[in-house]
Amino acid sequence: MKNSTILSVKVLFILCATVVMIFSACKKSQSVATSRSETPILPSTPFEYISVEEGGQIMDITELIHDESNTMVSNQSVTLGRVLFYDTKLSINNTISCGSCHKQALGFADNVAASIGFSDRVTPRNSMAIQNAVHNNNMFWDSRAQSPMELSMMPVFNHLEMGMETDQMLESKLAATAYYPELFFQAFGSNVITKDKIALAMTHFVNCLFSKQSKFDEGMKGPFGKIGDPSQVTPTNFTALEIEGKKLFFSEAFKCSQCHAGSNFSAPDFVGGGYGGSGFGNDNDPSNPRGTANIGLDFVYKDNGRGAGKFKIPSLRNIALTGPYMHDGRFKTLNDVLNHYSHGIKNHPSLDEKFKANGVAKPLNMSEGEKMALISFLNTLTDRNLTTNPKFSDPFVAH
Repeated sequence: MKNSTILSVKVLFILCATVVMIFSACKKSQSVATSRSETPILPSTPFEYISVEEGGQIMDITELIHDESNTMVSNQSVTLGRVLFYDTKLSINNTISCGSCHKQALGFADNVAASIGFSDRVTPRNSMAIQNAVHNNNMFWDSRAQSPMELSMMPVFNHLEMGMETDQMLESKLAATAYYPELFFQAFGSNVITKDKIALAMTHFVNCLFSKQSKFDEGMKGPFGKIGDPSQVTPTNFTALEIEGKKLFFSEAFKCSQCHAGSNFSAPDFVGGGYGGSGFGNDNDPSNPRGTANIGLDFVYKDNGRGAGKFKIPSLRNIALTGPYMHDGRFKTLNDVLNHYSHGIKNHPSLDEKFKANGVAKPLNMSEGEKMALISFLNTLTDRNLTTNPKFSDPFVAH
């Protein structure tokens, strides 16, 4: 009886200790959650955003922008865009920002298969990484937007993502926020807040999320700082395994570089490109893939993407950080992705011709060594400047 009583006391003590630990953890979690500032913490002098490095040369960002957002770009307008990008006030219930689903440390991607919107609503797709937007002609997994400017406000008014209901509701809400009138004045010379100005500032920030300072970029520079042909240059800073992976990536056997092309390792979706069709504006023309392809994920698709199971071919920049992969986040690791191409391609009627031989699906049959080499090469595309630079960080959190 005595032993039983002692045992009961011990059990009660353990239970009490556990409750205290859980309570402390909850309080700590709440403390972390409430450490977010109510107002943006900005430097007295704006960060430099306009000058970017492209191809080993310093360029004005406006020279790279190919849509209507190349007007009124300034360090002040990009600063405003940064604040808007991270501000939860752009959601209907002040809980979700663009930065909630596009995390800097993850190459501005999300680390869950399906991102969570306001009121814990689950979105149907994985959030694509946002980087080098100026090099993309089509946006989203179904390519429904054709520029960062067109993309900028779609999530804000989406009924699952941020839930804002009308232009007037958004404009009035920001106008009543203490810090926005001055930020809009600094950016555009007027403190009048409009949806168009909001979109323009957010686009300016997104256009400045430039990733060109990876190990790959450093290795590709020639004696004059210019980037050489990636299929021909052997970077001197690469390991033997990374060099082997690069050879496989550009090989005719695997054809990785035909879909993930150019310096951005993204779909050649320009007019006349391999995935660009004959022109833009023909949204409903199935002959224009607009940067999408069917890669044989399924025989029958629950989500058809642009149509017939075709989804946007993403950039491979920072790909080591942006998992899980595919539109539905079905693959957790890069090895899982390569396993699909190696032996998992489904013989769908709309399967991209690059994955066929004699009219049927042809697996790439990669060896374990080849997969290891390819992943080593893909790791060289990680750009820590993008993922750690304070000028791209959340201004509502002290850094």
